[in-house]
Amino acid sequence: MLSILPQRLPKVAMIIAIAFTLLVQPLQANAMPLTQTEIDQKIQAVPQWQQKKQNIVRVFKFKNFVEAIAFVNQLVEPAESAGHHPDITIEYNQVTVSLTTHDAGGLTQMDFDLAQTISDLND
Repeated sequence: MLSILPQRLPKVAMIIAIAFTLLVQPLQANAMPLTQTEIDQKIQAVPQWQQKKQNIVRVFKFKNFVEAIAFVNQLVEPAESAGHHPDITIEYNQVTVSLTTHDAGGLTQMDFDLAQTISDLND
């Protein structure tokens, strides 16, 4: 039985490699940098967001600091689930959220997906 094991290892390794490739490919497609034309199209779906260089940015205003912090706390779960984390600035009752995909060196579909999710939390 032990003599059969080394013969099966290449097949097992190949199956693992194929499975890994299939799982990772969709993530890589989401993390591909978008062209400016694609960005211009996608920004229309999140109209309160603005492009600033290689980021999309939105400012959220609240009645007070407590509401601003409550909103920021709502961002934790979607950001963790997406594995994509925004830059957040809090100024009393104002929260600025900035998104970019650092690994891709610019904006990707992941940024626009998370922007939509964040907008849905507040709208």
